Parts: sequence; C-alpha cells; structure tokens
Amino acid sequence: MDHEPETCSVCGLDPVVGSPARPSRIVARSPAMRAMLCRARLFADTNAPVVILGESGSGKEVVARALHGSSRRRQAPFIAVNVAAVPTELLESELLGHARGAFTGASTARRGLFEAAHGGTLFLDEIAEMPVAFQAKLLRVLQDGEVRRVGETHSSLVDARIVCATHRDLPGLVERGLFREDLFYRLNVLRLRVPPLRDRPEDVLPLARAFLAAEGRAELVFSPAARKVFARHRWPGNVRELASAVKHGVALARGGVIDLEHLPDELASPSAAPAPRPQGVDLRSLAEVEREHMLRVLEACGGSQVEAARHLGIGRSTLWRKLRE
Repeated sequence: MDHEPETCSVCGLDPVVGSPARPSRIVARSPAMRAMLCRARLFADTNAPVVILGESGSGKEVVARALHGSSRRRQAPFIAVNVAAVPTELLESELLGHARGAFTGASTARRGLFEAAHGGTLFLDEIAEMPVAFQAKLLRVLQDGEVRRVGETHSSLVDARIVCATHRDLPGLVERGLFREDLFYRLNVLRLRVPPLRDRPEDVLPLARAFLAAEGRAELVFSPAARKVFARHRWPGNVRELASAVKHGVALARGGVIDLEHLPDELASPSAAPAPRPQGVDLRSLAEVEREHMLRVLEACGGSQVEAARHLGIGRSTLWRKLRE
C-alpha cells in the first residue's frame, strides 16, 4: 500500500484496505465486528497461518488485507487467489509455477503465486474447494517452505504467510474425508470468524454510506423508508449484497435521495424476501453428497476401486474419473 499506515483507536489495525488504486476504509461500528478486529490485531505481526471463517460475502478478504496491511509484511505483495475459480488441472501451475515446456502451451517459464507473494502474504480464498490431490502438495510446501515448479527438478525457498478463507465447515469436511486432516491442522493455527451482516446491524447504514462514497455519490442520502428496509432486511448475501443494493440505488435515483423504489425488488417488496431455511435440511450440493458417498464406499471396500464401483453400480473408469474430479 502507498498510504502512510494509520492505527484504529479501537482495534489497532490499519483501517485502510484494498489495492493502492482503490483504497477503502474498514467500517465496523458493531461490537461483534470490533471484537473480531481486535482479535485480528493480535494475529497481524505473527507469521503463523490464519483461517478466516464466515459466510459468503461477509468480508473475509477485507479482514485478510487488514492483517497484511498491519503486519511487518505490508511493504511486500498481498496476493489473492480464489481456489474455486482456478481449473483443477491448472491449480498446481498457478500456485507453484512451471518450467518452459512443462506442458502444452508452456512456451516460457513462469513463477507461481507462492513466489510472487515472497516476503508478503498469499491469500487462498475458498480453501475448502481445493482438490484433495493437490492438498498433499500444498502441505509439503507449508512444511518445507519450498516450491518446485511443474517440470523442474529443483526447489526454491519461499517465504509467504498463508491466510486462507472459507464459508464451509472445515472440521466437518475433515470428518467426511473431503479435506486432509494434516493440512487442516497445518493451516488452522490461528482462526477468525467474520460475523454475518445480520448480526451487525449497526454497520449496515455506515457501510451503505461508504459504498455511496465509493461510487462517487457521497452527496446522496437514503430516505426514511429505505433506511427502514435496510434495518429489517436479513442480508443473506451479506456485505456483497448491500454493496449491490447501493449500486442499484445509485443507478436509478434521479434526485438527491435513494428511496424504496430505487432499491432491488427483494428489498422493496417484503413478500419477495427469501424464505428462511428449513431447520435440519441438508443443503449440500448433489456433487458433495455424491462425492462423500463414493469415498465412504471406497473406504468400506478397503480402497478397492473395482469392488467400490460394483457396489455403486458404475464402471471402474467412471469411478476413477469422478474421484479424479
């Protein structure tokens, strides 16, 4: 970051986060958010890995950037990557780099994100989506502090602090065999949980005004009706949903006031609000349920793919492909 570091009088973190091109300030009026940030300040100057938990859109990357910006590593790079957004076959090359000619299309050597984050922080978002096959390689990097590019025979030392985030239940994934236990304990040294926006109502309007400023429309105000609906909405999409609602209002407002009619339908019409989730219902995706069942059957068959495929009623090649995916 190019700005001079400053310190929040409440939590002690540098409240300015984001990229040098688009810096922004952390907004935290609620006791829940302030308590979490005070805990984060205790973690800032260590080199230990941090796991940040929280619902999608709650601001986990903002917290990761605050950790980096308040640490001794703040002059070095902060590199963020969404693990779920990188195709499985490219993840190793993306994180570890590759040699020239390592695979089709690798016309030049390329360093990976671990090397790019040397001296700084590597933020691995959606860490729970990392393929099990690559988790062992990540564990080796964390244990040895070395990376070996795809297609090379020698390793290079790398010093990057790991901060990762997920909205998933990591211990539950470990129990179901979907996340390596040894990697979990390697990463889960320090832990932060970002509260959802519905648990920090004091932050809603200050955040909304901050998003107005970010849109270059700080002169706009919210009508009493808009403020009321902001207060009662449950914000299932958290801060990301709030930012989208403010953008919607800015786009439609023609005067100096954002009113109810300028907000998205799910806010303006209470009947359009999403129904509460039924208690006790398994909301995992079909792919997750299928994957867990296949792993359980494979374990029950002593690791025999032939036997497991027979019990599952699919071909061995189909089982192999699904496990590889």
